[in-house]
Amino acid sequence: MNENESIVSLLQEVQAKNGYIPKDEIYRIAAEKGVSPAKVTGVATFYSQFRLSKPGKNLILLCKGTACHVNSADGIAAALKEELGIGGGETSADGLFTLEFVACLGCCSLSPVMMINGVAYGSLTPEKAKRIVREIRDSNDGKGA
Repeated sequence: MNENESIVSLLQEVQAKNGYIPKDEIYRIAAEKGVSPAKVTGVATFYSQFRLSKPGKNLILLCKGTACHVNSADGIAAALKEELGIGGGETSADGLFTLEFVACLGCCSLSPVMMINGVAYGSLTPEKAKRIVREIRDSNDGKGA
């Protein structure tokens, strides 16, 4: 296993445990592997699977695949940005939502589609996407993570 592969493995373990890669873990991995923290950060930022900030309580995966794209995924993204005040890769100020754009969710017949905490929501319109997010927010009584 080369150096980058072993760093990836360690980063995967840390993210599985924490949901993201805390800064102190970057330094720990760097010390363990005998490399600079910049090297570990470079590996972590190269792969889109890794998060360097704590995700929200609810993870929204918005499909940007071909079927969703042609069925207005960009309109759904704009609606979510308006409702949550965040773009892709960001977490809402209340800590309730993180929005990620993904290449495909494998639910093409439901396009446009988003997945929240493993539940697929399909045949979206901008208003339907906003309504789903509001319902989740209301079920959390406005409390953050």
